[in-house]
Amino acid sequence: MSILNQLLSECIRDVDQLATAIGLNGSDKEWIRTVSEKYPICIPPYYLKLIDLSDPDDPIRKICIPGLQELSETGHEDTSGESSNTVTRGMQHKYRQTALILTTNQCSMYCRFCFRKRMVGSTQDEIASHIPDMVRYVKEHPEINNVLLSGGDALINVNRHIEEYLQAFSEIPALDFIRIGTRTPVVLPARIYEDQELLSILKKYCLKKQIVIVTHFNHPREITDEAKKAVAVLKGCGCAVRNQTVLLKGVNDDPDTLGRLMNGLVSFGVIPYYIFQCRPARGALDEFQLPLITGSRIVEKAKEQMNGQAKSFHYCMSHPTGKIEILGPAGDGRMLFKYHQAKALADQSRIFLKELDQDQCWLDTV
Repeated sequence: MSILNQLLSECIRDVDQLATAIGLNGSDKEWIRTVSEKYPICIPPYYLKLIDLSDPDDPIRKICIPGLQELSETGHEDTSGESSNTVTRGMQHKYRQTALILTTNQCSMYCRFCFRKRMVGSTQDEIASHIPDMVRYVKEHPEINNVLLSGGDALINVNRHIEEYLQAFSEIPALDFIRIGTRTPVVLPARIYEDQELLSILKKYCLKKQIVIVTHFNHPREITDEAKKAVAVLKGCGCAVRNQTVLLKGVNDDPDTLGRLMNGLVSFGVIPYYIFQCRPARGALDEFQLPLITGSRIVEKAKEQMNGQAKSFHYCMSHPTGKIEILGPAGDGRMLFKYHQAKALADQSRIFLKELDQDQCWLDTV
């Protein structure tokens, strides 16, 4: 059995297993079972041990243990317009320079705030199935200069499949780099540092094309020695490592926690890339979304603790029209925004003002 399969076989996917591991009572078991019938559970034992079981509001618990709010029907299944940007099965072309590929619907852990809850751990309808079709599309669109391998978690693909993607796209001269979107260094770091075959593949293709690992630390307690080791070996292969964080109510929604997270990341060579406003995803927004005014205040206060490298991120919302940077309040209940990336060329870099309610968490119109 491969290292990957061995580690995945140890993940907790059953409510009874979870109850034994964290001491759930009968009523808690039953509502978690109800949630898991709609949104599956998967938690590596490594990550489960990061929970402070004495704290019912523990942020790590909130990230990985199902909550009743997930059964809410408010929100949207496709918050960023992914279906409208699909050009061939499993490939999206929203931004001019980037092709995004959904390589798998699997993760080593199902985060409760996931914006792709509609598909992760369940349907494969949106997953890429034919690499030559995607290679052909990229070659026919020379404006594309990078490919993002996403999912699910792209590093939960078997090594052979990862190499197929890297081999195919590293041969395209127009591509400057290949990104791999993954939370594996955070939730299952041993999959990286114990798998010499995977590391050999990454090292081989880093010599052909720059590989950028975009990972996803959300709380300072996720920065463990094991996570640092995973990042170190990735960098040793020649990969650049950057981080995306989601601003999450009850997880990292205070300046001290967010500041410690960003400073902690740069201390071992992970450069912050984005802080995202939590998307209005069905099954996630009621539990995790914060008002834009609150989020902006937290981010700006956290920056006071950070050096230049730690605050090199953009605070953005990933909107159907593009990545919109949340610049901050402009007085009289208004907030200033700027398109960091835009689907429509006419919106690129556009700055605009919007009046906001105090509890408004998203922009429905721009």
